[in-house]
Amino acid sequence: METLTDSLFSLTMFGPASADLFLGFATQILAGIVTIIAGFWLAGKASRLVVDSISKIERIDITIVPMIGALIRYAGMTLTLVVALGKFGVETTSIIAVLGAAGLAIGLALQGTLSNVAAGLMLVFLRPFKIGDWIEAAGMSGTVREIGLFTTIIDTFDRVYISVPNSAIWSANIINHSRYEQRRLDLDIGIAYESNLDDAEAALMSLAQDPRILPDPAPRFLVVSYADSAIIVRLRVYAKYADFFDLGHDLHRQLKDVMAAHNVSIPYPQRVIRYADDDGSDQVDGGV
Repeated sequence: METLTDSLFSLTMFGPASADLFLGFATQILAGIVTIIAGFWLAGKASRLVVDSISKIERIDITIVPMIGALIRYAGMTLTLVVALGKFGVETTSIIAVLGAAGLAIGLALQGTLSNVAAGLMLVFLRPFKIGDWIEAAGMSGTVREIGLFTTIIDTFDRVYISVPNSAIWSANIINHSRYEQRRLDLDIGIAYESNLDDAEAALMSLAQDPRILPDPAPRFLVVSYADSAIIVRLRVYAKYADFFDLGHDLHRQLKDVMAAHNVSIPYPQRVIRYADDDGSDQVDGGV
């Protein structure tokens, strides 16, 4: 009977208090979970809204848009975690101290990842290239699709998707073929030694009448070298980058017919073999 009384006393004294304590703790946990879910969703939503809004501004370079979106998303997620921990009763000063210590530990453990972030920021602000440029870097060549917080996305010309760490690109030599609006095009061809250089110049300069070729700098005819089987001549022109590849293809396509129309021969390499006969006289074995 005494045991039952003691049990009833304990239930009366501690049961409601324990229930209230448990209910309060469960409420804090639920509030923290809801805060995290809602905060992460809002961070992603805010990131997308900002990206969409910035993308519509004509004067904004689209290169920085993905980076801004990522920074907003991660900042929102960090703020959400701070608020959620506050729901659990953790003081803000303690949170900041923990985040500082955790940040230091993570920074030491993820030096490579943080170097990618730093390199990504340098690529965005110093802008050695932008989205849509044709670049060569870190052994890769292709068109830049996106400069992210950790990696840069490159599409090769044979339609291969490549994700390159930002630090690899930043630490390498970067060749940007799209940097300037104008590109120089050199068209080389070998002509026979019997051909007239003036005729060759007239032939090549007739190609320079293409409207895609810029008048300034003016097209030039150059004699490059005297090779074994031909005189190497060159047509040097300038064109807009948008016309560069098609123009080069078209000029090469027309080159043979234009040379023939101006009576300029395009030789092929020949080799005459001479050898001594038994009597010491030279013999010719024809051309190769």
